[in-house]
Amino acid sequence: MFLLSILLKNLLKIGTLNIIDVDGKTYRFVGSPSPEMTLRLHDRKVAWDIGWHSSLAMGEAYMDGRVTFEKGDIREFLKLVMANRNFYPRNNRMTLKRWLKRQTGHLFQHNPISRSRENVHHHYDLSGELYDLFLDADRQYSCAYFPTGTEDLETAQLLKKAHIAAKLCLKAGQRVLDIGCGWGGMALYLNRVAGVKVKGVTLSDEQLAVAKGRAAKSGVSNDVDFQLQDYRTVTERYDRVVSVGMFEHVGVPQYQTFFDTLYNVTTDDCVALLHTIGRSDGPGRTNSWVRKYIFPGGYSPALSEILPVIEQAGFYVTDIEILRLHYAKTLKHWWDRVQQNRDKIIALYDERFLRMWEFYLAASEWTFHYSDHVVFQIQLAKQQDAVPFTRDYIYEKERELIAMDAAARANEKLKLA
Repeated sequence: MFLLSILLKNLLKIGTLNIIDVDGKTYRFVGSPSPEMTLRLHDRKVAWDIGWHSSLAMGEAYMDGRVTFEKGDIREFLKLVMANRNFYPRNNRMTLKRWLKRQTGHLFQHNPISRSRENVHHHYDLSGELYDLFLDADRQYSCAYFPTGTEDLETAQLLKKAHIAAKLCLKAGQRVLDIGCGWGGMALYLNRVAGVKVKGVTLSDEQLAVAKGRAAKSGVSNDVDFQLQDYRTVTERYDRVVSVGMFEHVGVPQYQTFFDTLYNVTTDDCVALLHTIGRSDGPGRTNSWVRKYIFPGGYSPALSEILPVIEQAGFYVTDIEILRLHYAKTLKHWWDRVQQNRDKIIALYDERFLRMWEFYLAASEWTFHYSDHVVFQIQLAKQQDAVPFTRDYIYEKERELIAMDAAARANEKLKLA
């Protein structure tokens, strides 16, 4: 308990944490009377592992059942940890430690085409039934958009699509490239509300099969095409480009290639919209547990890592919007749905997988709530007049698209009736 005790004494300013070791002895760490929770350690080595490498070992210990909760749960525990970390003032100055983390982090972000395919397979080729259990009906696996903060998940994901579509300034008949198209929801939406032709590319076999099936079922396969293809091999020219939740898998060493590719495959009057998780405290390194179990090769960038590369590629940055707590709300919806479907997820995989997924969602939620993670929406163009002079058009177009989509879906239901 020695290392873990030192860690907790230095960390805890808020809340009370009781730890029961394998011999039944209770250690009590008090920052404030509440919230209070109690952990039980189930072997003699787990305290050392967590004290020595907490960012990796705590998640592994929870997955493996070496740590359980007598009072509270993993979500409440991680909230306590992140709230206490947030208690200390942020210091974003470049120190030797931060510099070393940044440099070593790049070693894990080398993502040639073959490795990118493996990384995508690790996460996105899980059972489609799993994603149906916690995502919205359209399988939007990225930050939703909560204008009032009270929207349900289905509404917030629909509003996210409208918000992005409005920023693309679409015109009927245009060609759109969707990089990292997921299960096809965004591409199908853009075609439905704006009459554009969309090509979606993904490296996931599971996502591709679902996306193609959805396009065929809607009768739009001639206008919405999905391909198993890396963005680096795209050669056709497009009027618009959208990428939602894919840039986190690119890696800093490939950023110049990414934006150079965008520049080469877009028309002179193009508009592109990049939606990505980012960090507000400057360059860093992906958490070791997340990198090992959830997103190998993944990294959430700082604006200071993205913007210089965009400049070098030749784009104008025409708009940047930062969504701060929207992803925290999204993740809470996903957590609630996972809790409602615990038995089904265990039946699909096992209890260890369920605990891994719980740790992933809870840690992510509190990282967005208390720490440095946000979502960037970056709009790009080759010409300064490619988008209107002020941002009013975004909200005006949103309302128009929402009405058009509701009418289109109502009409589709009438046809099926």
